[in-house]
Amino acid sequence: MFKHLTITALAAAALVHPRPAAAGAAAFETYGDISQYAIPGIAMLFTMARGDGEGLVQLGASTAATFSTVQGVKRAVDRERPGGGSLSFPSGHTSGAFSGASYLHYRYGWEYGLPAYLAAAAVGYSRVEADKHYWSDVVVGAAIANLSAFLLDDPIDERITVLPMLDVRKPSFGIVASIRF
Repeated sequence: MFKHLTITALAAAALVHPRPAAAGAAAFETYGDISQYAIPGIAMLFTMARGDGEGLVQLGASTAATFSTVQGVKRAVDRERPGGGSLSFPSGHTSGAFSGASYLHYRYGWEYGLPAYLAAAAVGYSRVEADKHYWSDVVVGAAIANLSAFLLDDPIDERITVLPMLDVRKPSFGIVASIRF
């Protein structure tokens, strides 16, 4: 029951996209502001409901690693935002949202991760639409969160593993999956 409720809530949040009209654009920006905390918060509540203490520690560790890395890079790079201001690179909102989504994926599997990734991607999109970030800021913020979760979160079901793959020599990416019987 809780699994379906979580998936439904995250999918609904990802699919609610007001048209970027004056009021709609502000509402979509607010979605991003709230969801940067809501997605990891939902991941935490889901983990607590499952009684997964080890998972809570891993969520905390990967979220802290993401936050620390993003804040360090922001200060080192100090990129100007598209609409003015500083500390654009990488996107903190996006990395926060993706920290929860990536945790759900790596800890509990793609069926939890996919709706959370959709909701997190909408956060990244909201930051670009609000003229707060460039696409590269959003992509790197998401990548930092995903890498932190990949390195620090262990799957509960170790029979199925899904990993992203990136080839830096040729600009390409893919997904590698394994199933143990």
